[in-house]
Amino acid sequence: MAGLSAMEKKLAEFKCNTNEAIQLKLVRFPEDLEDDSTTFNPEYSHQVFGDDEVAFGYKGLKILLYYNAGNLSTLFRIKYTSKVNENFDCVEADDVESKIRKIIPPGFCTSTDDFVSLLEKEVNFKPFGTLLHTYSVHNEEAGEDITYQIYQADMTCPGFREYHERLQTFLMWFIETASFIDVDDERWNYFLVFEKYNKDGATLFATVGYMTVYNYYVYPDKTRPRVSQMLILPPFQGEGHGAQLFETVHRYYMSSPTVLDITAEDPSENYVKLRDFVLVKLCQDLPCFSPEKLMQGFSQEMVTEAQQKLKINKQHTRRVYEILRLRATDMGDPEQSRGYRLDVKKRLIGPYKKKQRELAKMRRCLRPEELTNQLNQIDLNMQHEQLEESFQQLVSDYRRVLERLAQA
Repeated sequence: MAGLSAMEKKLAEFKCNTNEAIQLKLVRFPEDLEDDSTTFNPEYSHQVFGDDEVAFGYKGLKILLYYNAGNLSTLFRIKYTSKVNENFDCVEADDVESKIRKIIPPGFCTSTDDFVSLLEKEVNFKPFGTLLHTYSVHNEEAGEDITYQIYQADMTCPGFREYHERLQTFLMWFIETASFIDVDDERWNYFLVFEKYNKDGATLFATVGYMTVYNYYVYPDKTRPRVSQMLILPPFQGEGHGAQLFETVHRYYMSSPTVLDITAEDPSENYVKLRDFVLVKLCQDLPCFSPEKLMQGFSQEMVTEAQQKLKINKQHTRRVYEILRLRATDMGDPEQSRGYRLDVKKRLIGPYKKKQRELAKMRRCLRPEELTNQLNQIDLNMQHEQLEESFQQLVSDYRRVLERLAQA
């Protein structure tokens, strides 16, 4: 047994955490290659390396995936200080290269020199598609305003298909349940964010992030765009690009008479926060959301106006109403505060009431001992506690949206 544990210890030295081993970079200048501050790591690597996010068989493993900032031409290299050999009782090192090759498209460089020579061609790279929106963000570090642009593209743009193949590889590292989409389906729309920057007197473009949207058909003559994936690359996160992209895409569809409303597929917590912020910002000036009307409760008028003018569905309109009503409510006033609490809890209790109805049905058709089992799962006190907890969580989320709105 002691022999085995010594062997196990030895083998454990050859395990590497793949989230740390994978080093990503968006390169603008040759000196970025040696600059550690431009490196970032994945949040996830389980889709490529399994749930443990471990590569076995190497010490000091580094998986370099460097991209030219605009065109995303790729450098892929693997480095390590040592690798297990055959003397190790028939233990084989993981084939890291073939795992990475499955997600990055062919045509990448394996030599730094080739990659740097491609960097010189970045000056010819121009964004794909139609320009929808230009905005600027003040950069403290550079002490100046930096200009960004959002474009809408599709697969008919020359070179876009290959570019998109390189861009979507980032999804695997930053979206937990990411999957690649079928680009031959023409109902996909692509929205891209680029930064304009200067290099030796020329204007170049760097990729910041993107969003894919699928246009579902709604009988008889409408579509319901559904946001599928959205990613702002890590070096640009926290600068407000997500909100700019979301609002630009929303406005793009708002102007179309055939769009019914806009939804999202399996939205993450961060996406919901972003959506709350943008939709509240768009809705706050609609007449139906005036403080007097907010205090009278959620109305059909709000649903109709938000859908017709802003393509927002009923469920999202309800959230917007709750956030704006919180802003109009004096929570220090017992009566106003109670009114707000009851109003939100009435919506939150919906799923519990549904359970109650299901139980009533069960009572009619289950044997007594089965019923006690079911009943034990739904204890009323627990319901009240959960309800209060959900309410408090919601209010703190809503306050964050209102704070961000006040700063905007």
